Amino acid sequence: MAILAIGASGCDRTPTASKQEKGDASGPVTGGTWIVGSIGDASTLLPLLATDSASQDIIGLVFCSLLRYGPDYEVLGDAAERYEILDGGLRIRIHLRKNVRWHDGEPVTVDDLVFTRQVALDPKTPTPYRSSFEAISELRKVDAYTADYVYETTYAPALNDLVGAAGSILPRHLLEGKDLLTSPLQRNPVGCGPYRFRRWEAKREIELVANNDWHRGRPNIDRYVYRIIPDQATMFLELMNFGIDQMGLRPQQYARQTAAPRFRDNFRKFRYTGFNYTYLGYNLTRPLFQDIRVRRAIGHAIDREAILKGVNFGLGQVATGPYRPGMWYYKQVTADPAYDPGTAKDLLAAAGYTDHDGDGVIDRNGVPFKFEIVTNQGNLQRKQVAEIIQDSLRKLGIEVSIRIVEWSAFLEEFIYKKRFDAVILGWNTGIDPDQYDIWHSSRTGPREFNFVGYRNPEVDELLIAGRRTFDKEQRKAIYGRFQDILAWEQPYTFLYISDSLPAVHNRVRGIRLAEAGIMYNFEDWWIPRAQQGFHHKQ
Repeated sequence: MAILAIGASGCDRTPTASKQEKGDASGPVTGGTWIVGSIGDASTLLPLLATDSASQDIIGLVFCSLLRYGPDYEVLGDAAERYEILDGGLRIRIHLRKNVRWHDGEPVTVDDLVFTRQVALDPKTPTPYRSSFEAISELRKVDAYTADYVYETTYAPALNDLVGAAGSILPRHLLEGKDLLTSPLQRNPVGCGPYRFRRWEAKREIELVANNDWHRGRPNIDRYVYRIIPDQATMFLELMNFGIDQMGLRPQQYARQTAAPRFRDNFRKFRYTGFNYTYLGYNLTRPLFQDIRVRRAIGHAIDREAILKGVNFGLGQVATGPYRPGMWYYKQVTADPAYDPGTAKDLLAAAGYTDHDGDGVIDRNGVPFKFEIVTNQGNLQRKQVAEIIQDSLRKLGIEVSIRIVEWSAFLEEFIYKKRFDAVILGWNTGIDPDQYDIWHSSRTGPREFNFVGYRNPEVDELLIAGRRTFDKEQRKAIYGRFQDILAWEQPYTFLYISDSLPAVHNRVRGIRLAEAGIMYNFEDWWIPRAQQGFHHKQ
């Protein structure tokens, strides 16, 4: 994967010897406040319930996991001091560190791991991560700090899951016998991570403070503040006026608004390929979108190259499926609908859609082809994409309306309740090709990830088969076929893969750009004492 860092000078360079770190002989020190901007507020701060990136950002700092990814996506220990792969991969032995403590001082033990799995498997727990725990046939307690994760069959994503969902840990002593959905820990969590929760002012900010007893050593920065600023243009103004220290830039901001001396003198910007893609997803329970020809016609009507260049300023790649090019399991599919309005019109006619009454809107059996695209407030790119799609489909006689909704309402009232025709959204995916939770037909329940209602028996079989072999070539073939089916059936129109474009104030030290981006070692970032009181006076 090609990774590009843009320094304060505007030229490409690696970040390990940046201007900001030269000549500073003091070394890492503690102290200071770091303020991050986000367009959306968190929805919950309990790991099993969180489905949105804002919640996950905070959870990743407040809670610990069994395992974690290193800078090059190598699997390292977090709450686990080490792990062993036994019985040909059918058993993973976890050795917990004995100095891991909840923020109230209680030790983290295997009892917490067992409890977390029990909660995840409880049908009353509305978690989208259940399949990661279902794959574990037994969680066997060896002693207070040693556990065996036992699998009945080969389970290829096991380590990936123990970094992610299955590695989540909940405090048994605070949650046993309690309802997660009514627990005060949703908004006042007690974790085991590098930062302790201090306060949450809804739709304004979340404040965390350094955990002096963190098992991997106290993080350097004292306070972490997560400011909710629903408009990205306003957020950029806050960045330039030193109201925040870090944000994800829009492509236009990255390309056109960061060349001024004020930005170059005070901030660094980075560019690297992420595991994320943007898509137009169809509610497949609606009769309008149950015909493959209709979905393929919409795919043919959308010029994704033009969207990538016009909306994303070319900072990314066109998406043809859920995987990014360059990964060992990526396949160059042939069934992906290329931009071709003529073919789109032919497919719609074959599906029975023509303008029978001459009003400019195509119809079938007297019902005009109209639908609504819903997306979230604060993301200008998604709004622009929706408008381009609206214009492209208007030329085919399809009437599209657009609804922009505040983030939390968007999730609660539209996504979770499946009250939409089509949505523009994005997924952040991991490095393992497993896509069970997003595409398997069993994952269409409340708050689960297959909210478009996709069902395909062959895909179900492929997703299970992909989990049951470690053989790389077999998995490549399995996920290649999976990509072929998605490309043909188009439950989503896959739009583009965005580059990650973070901007950070140059008073921070310790950033090390790697395959995993820049945030993997946030606890090692530090601010020189002379600049800790800076906030925000320049």
